[in-house]
Amino acid sequence: MSSALAIASVTAVLRDLLNNGLIDSNISSLVGNVIVSALAPDRIDITSNDQQSQLNLFLYQVTPNASWRNVGLPARNAAGERISNPPLALNLHYLLTAYGAQDLHAEILLGYGMQLFHETPMLPRNAIRTSLENPSHVGSGSGLPPAMRALFTSELAEQVEQIKIAPETLNTEEISRMWSAFQAHYRPTAAYQASVVLIESKQSIKIALPVAERQVHVFPFNNLVIDEIRSQAKAGDPIEINKPILPGQNLVLMGHGFSADNVLVDVDGIEVTPAAGDINPDQIIVAIPAGLKPGVHGVRVIHSKDMGKPELPHRLFESNVAAFVLRPVIDAASIAFTAGPGDDPIDGTVEFIVDPPVGDSQSLVLILNELAPAASPPVPSSGASYSFMAPSRLNVSPPPDPPDSTQIFAIPIRGVKAGTYLVRVQIDGAESPLTANVNTGQYVEPQVEIA
Repeated sequence: MSSALAIASVTAVLRDLLNNGLIDSNISSLVGNVIVSALAPDRIDITSNDQQSQLNLFLYQVTPNASWRNVGLPARNAAGERISNPPLALNLHYLLTAYGAQDLHAEILLGYGMQLFHETPMLPRNAIRTSLENPSHVGSGSGLPPAMRALFTSELAEQVEQIKIAPETLNTEEISRMWSAFQAHYRPTAAYQASVVLIESKQSIKIALPVAERQVHVFPFNNLVIDEIRSQAKAGDPIEINKPILPGQNLVLMGHGFSADNVLVDVDGIEVTPAAGDINPDQIIVAIPAGLKPGVHGVRVIHSKDMGKPELPHRLFESNVAAFVLRPVIDAASIAFTAGPGDDPIDGTVEFIVDPPVGDSQSLVLILNELAPAASPPVPSSGASYSFMAPSRLNVSPPPDPPDSTQIFAIPIRGVKAGTYLVRVQIDGAESPLTANVNTGQYVEPQVEIA
């Protein structure tokens, strides 16, 4: 690959190609002395009395090469270590412009220049090396400008792709806009593209060791699918359908293709190994991992196999990701109300313990619904209802958790009328359940007396 000097090197080689071609064609016998330059059009002096005919090569645009732009990605691994130096692939766009000191000189020069590019559709590597020869090989090099003396280090001739020269078509509108931007007088011009230039960094990269011994392992395809997630209060209890999933319970994954030698259940990045007796072809029972926050979580089944030397677990098959909602639980016995300064309506603070632990960045909303009087049959409650957002816990040191890893929350309330209220919380949309009376079907707890 080439270095960052490759762009200037291409321009230098093309200018050298034009200069040598005009000398070989003895163009001076037709138009006199000719200057071959690589300047911006506004720097060409056309006002001098002793003006010479001139052929100018101007790099007016550089664009990414579409075929190479995504080669070598990504450049870093998951640990942030550099593992490759992906090339910067560029197309160079040139204007070949002829300036004539006398009539027809511009047309003659442009014709010879276009013929040279037509007969050299690809820059030979030897021609590049000759044009960019190390000055120490051809003398002291003291007569060359510093920029030219540096170009022999560009390694342009060693890049994997050779430089191709192709004509481009510019319509009159594009040509008019460009020359207006140059703030120069228009002269006969032809457009060319040189591609592709590959610029690569020389930074050190991390290269893995070669494979010591190649092994091929063949396994029959196993289609793992989770169709449904159910809950189980504890081992041995009946499996519940359409019941809330609460902390301390078991997840019951229903589907097919679950049986294998090594089975893992991934719950939001926490890997749990089910007991052998809890794995069936169409069902897996696994405990909810400790420390899982309330809210929506994803679960999937993974089959792995120990392979290699030394043998290490490798993932073979993974199921789809199924979602479930872990709902928080309020300890009814922990609910307490502390009255504030207001009498009616009432201000104060509702305290309670919630499990599992709530993350500092999670939103918590306290919901109070006035408890309806007992009725048979039950009727919808038309009592008062309130909701209160918990204060932000970010950047605040939380109090130490109780031994059972539950949390105590104190939520300020305002403007609540006296009465008995059912208490719920919503944590990132996951709502705590209410307990209903088995006889009447009405919700009865958890509740708090506000007076």
